[in-house]
Amino acid sequence: MSIVLRAWAAVLFSALLAIFLVFASHGPASAQVTAYKQAIAEAASDDAAVAAFYQERAYKPIWTGKGNRDRQRRTALLAAYRGATNHGLPAARYDEAALKQAIRAAKTQSQRAALEVTLTKAFLQYARDVQTGMVTPSKVDSGLVRAVPYRDRKATLVAFSKSSPSGFMKALPPKSPEYVRLMKEKLRLEKLLATGGWGDKVPAKSLKPGASGNAVVALRNRLIAMGFMGRSTTQTYDESIQAAVQQFQLAHGLSTDGVAGAGTMSEINKGVDVRLTQVMVAMERERWINKPLGDRHVWVNLTDFKAQIRNKGKVEFETRSVIGHVDSDRRSPEFSDVMEFMVINPSWYVPRSIATKEYLPLLKRNPGAVSHLEITDSRGRKVSRSAVNFAQYNERTFPFNMRQPPSRGNALGLVKFMFPNKYNIYLHDTPAKNLFSREVRAFSHGCIRLNDPFDFAYAVLSAQTSDPQGFFQARLNTGQETRVDLKKPLPVHIVYRTAFTSPAGNLHFRRDVYGRDAKIWKAMAAQGVALRAVRG
Repeated sequence: MSIVLRAWAAVLFSALLAIFLVFASHGPASAQVTAYKQAIAEAASDDAAVAAFYQERAYKPIWTGKGNRDRQRRTALLAAYRGATNHGLPAARYDEAALKQAIRAAKTQSQRAALEVTLTKAFLQYARDVQTGMVTPSKVDSGLVRAVPYRDRKATLVAFSKSSPSGFMKALPPKSPEYVRLMKEKLRLEKLLATGGWGDKVPAKSLKPGASGNAVVALRNRLIAMGFMGRSTTQTYDESIQAAVQQFQLAHGLSTDGVAGAGTMSEINKGVDVRLTQVMVAMERERWINKPLGDRHVWVNLTDFKAQIRNKGKVEFETRSVIGHVDSDRRSPEFSDVMEFMVINPSWYVPRSIATKEYLPLLKRNPGAVSHLEITDSRGRKVSRSAVNFAQYNERTFPFNMRQPPSRGNALGLVKFMFPNKYNIYLHDTPAKNLFSREVRAFSHGCIRLNDPFDFAYAVLSAQTSDPQGFFQARLNTGQETRVDLKKPLPVHIVYRTAFTSPAGNLHFRRDVYGRDAKIWKAMAAQGVALRAVRG
């Protein structure tokens, strides 16, 4: 049944219920109860979940009744409103004073009925915002393909009506250690914002060890204010400043050479307001993934250019990664899936977009181009290049597939890790090892390349064999394409965090390589989210 039909059904039911109760009543008190319930039914009729909830409980209130439990629910909702901005939610949407006024102003039965449904809808809005986020990812950026674990609204109402009100409210936000740490950092940065942040910016585009003068003093003071350096009176870019710059670089994903070059200086001069927006966006992103991640899982943070295997909150394995290029059609998407198998000595089946946009123009000029690739027909049979007039085809009509057989020069290297998905994204080896030494590693067509794929494979296989290296190498040495199923599938989470914490609580920042965080912040601001400075 559609939402519209369910809503009309609710209205019809409430009207029939009212007629029945009027005829069945024998006094003004019963008539008042009937009118009150009918008013609730009418107010709820435009929301299918709310209408169904009240219909099932014969329009008995959960907020505006005279009992102690209704009073506890109102108190819990007011407390949630009071703390909403701590979660980075819109202050105007969660105005505690306005909510109190609305509760006090409801005097008549019809006003109380309207308030009843208003409070229910307010509760549902808060529950969604703080539990699974304000912003719908797919509406912000095409690369945000994450399936947000939205809760059923009616089921949420039913559970709330049967639970401790304050306990239920407190359980809504993510309980992950990361969310708790991010929230703590948000409150800390808000206090810093109120007291002037980290002081004056460094008036220099770059500085090197050995330099001296006012710019070095400004650099020293800013590093001290940020907590990367102890108190000092040095006016020279000495070893203490160099060590502090290295610590700053480490916390910001920069090359740790201890030189405040242009890139490092740009990050040093970013204000508390910029860092606070990154933390608030990270909290919103954490709400989007508010579900069990799996005790053991793969965590790929695109902005950090790293892939990890985590086990019960601890990093079991980590390697550098290369992600999709910044071009809009090559960026790596964000989603979660489950790794089911790996392929040792894989063939590379060239994606059609690459075959037609990159290789077909080369074949038109020279049929012998990209000779390391086989050209096959729709049945997988190898096609002789000399028998094909490539000039007659375009991107739409090209009828062939292209394949690179297993080899050390294969574009996928010698192993790929598969979590089948409609985006054709996976983790894999690569022969282009030189790219892993770069600071910004966005070069692929979307897939995630690993710097240490064999060690990654050993770590994955350690869950199902006592000799993962021997197992892997035996199959690698055959030179044959071999599929290895995982006995226990491994969750994979491809995320994008420009602000994140370590288990020790240290805050890290990364650059917004795809510009996605800027879009998310714009969407949050459009809903009324704003920075705040907190004193005391």
